[in-house]
Amino acid sequence: MAEDFRKRKEEKDLIKKFEEQLRNGETIFFGLEAFEEIIDYYIETGKYQRALKACEIAAVQYPYSIELVIDRAQVLSNLERYEEALEILEKAGYMNPNDTEINALKGSILCLCGEYDRAIEIFQMALPMSEDKDEIFYNIGMAHQSAGQFNHAIEAYKQAIEENINNTNALYELAFCLDVTGELEDSLSYYQKFIDSDPYSSYAWYNQGIVLNKLNKFEEAVEAYEYAILIDQDFASAYFNLGNAFMNLKKFDKALEVFKSTLKLEGPSPEVYGHIGACYEKLQHYDLGIKYYRKSLKLDQMNDEAWFGIGCCFGKQDKWFQAIHFFNKALKIDSENYVYWQSIAEAEYHAGNIVSSLDAYEESCLLNPSNLDIWLNWSFIYYEQGDYTKAIELILSGIEELPESSELYYRLTAYLISAGKYKEAFHYLENALILNFDNHKVLFDFFPRLETQKALFKIIDQYRK
Repeated sequence: MAEDFRKRKEEKDLIKKFEEQLRNGETIFFGLEAFEEIIDYYIETGKYQRALKACEIAAVQYPYSIELVIDRAQVLSNLERYEEALEILEKAGYMNPNDTEINALKGSILCLCGEYDRAIEIFQMALPMSEDKDEIFYNIGMAHQSAGQFNHAIEAYKQAIEENINNTNALYELAFCLDVTGELEDSLSYYQKFIDSDPYSSYAWYNQGIVLNKLNKFEEAVEAYEYAILIDQDFASAYFNLGNAFMNLKKFDKALEVFKSTLKLEGPSPEVYGHIGACYEKLQHYDLGIKYYRKSLKLDQMNDEAWFGIGCCFGKQDKWFQAIHFFNKALKIDSENYVYWQSIAEAEYHAGNIVSSLDAYEESCLLNPSNLDIWLNWSFIYYEQGDYTKAIELILSGIEELPESSELYYRLTAYLISAGKYKEAFHYLENALILNFDNHKVLFDFFPRLETQKALFKIIDQYRK
């Protein structure tokens, strides 16, 4: 801990010194390692223009440093100046044709440009000379995957794993591609062979857990992750994924305990703090949920899920104005998230802002018209306002999107009865009963009078199987 603190202080002092000299127009001279540290800091913090400036100053002092050439190309790529980055790497490649880092970065940039075939050629050229063949195979897999060639990607990822079973990126992407091609279930035997060859491999058990989790076999995934942890008690990623599996099983107490273990092992991160916040939220400890979501945001202000989580905590306490504020924060980061729009719509409704609520439901519906709750809740506002015509129109639109949803037919029946359109109502009621007879109970919520319920029951009873 003391060593980490010392390193952070040294890094901070180095950056401060560099920026002061830059600001004062002084001649800047640092050792090559110091420049590397400065550039890495700016890349990690997303300050790419400042990183590029550091690269340019360093290049004057160390014109033959391949490391600086690679850093500069990486920064230019981050700034989406791909042609300049490729030009620099091309020149460096003439002088160092066997440098795998140059070829690997060149291939990655070509992928960003959509030139997947060229990228794969470059990666394959780098393969014989590379010490980290698993990374090259992984990059080949990513190029194939980006091109939609999932079967080729699967083969490349498998080669990466054969080289290095601990390549977690290749394992995740392999599971994704197997899922896309419908081969995930059949691939369990592939993952089992790693366990059979080495039952004490924590990574073999961990990998199996990832696949089982993707297959929604959460109990089995928990068992696999627990084996991984039993073998390696410091395996932070296994703890984290175990926590996710417990979340999927709605065992939030256990998930919380595991996420806290992850925190002890790998230190603070926005993801872990966010997951702890979610556990507390699910356990209805809303103040603690907010506390940990805020901790997440201190590390990453762009974590839209944490902003949203705080909004949910306030909403569940009926603090709707506060909820709206935080939902809007999340929406500014991810404006295409229909759940965020749906949550704002609900919060605005409870806050009495009917027009804003209707607008938000419309946005949510445009993003995800196949969501049943949006149609039901959106139309209900019009129904509640006495605008039966608009409520009926919305439900009819919903039925076009979800023609097999009995809930929409029952809701339409209720709206039509309220509007006095009995003949149409009984036509749609018949459709609803055919689709799902047992759901008819939802009608009675709209008609609390006993006489009306009895009349409806007589009609409904005719369709009882």
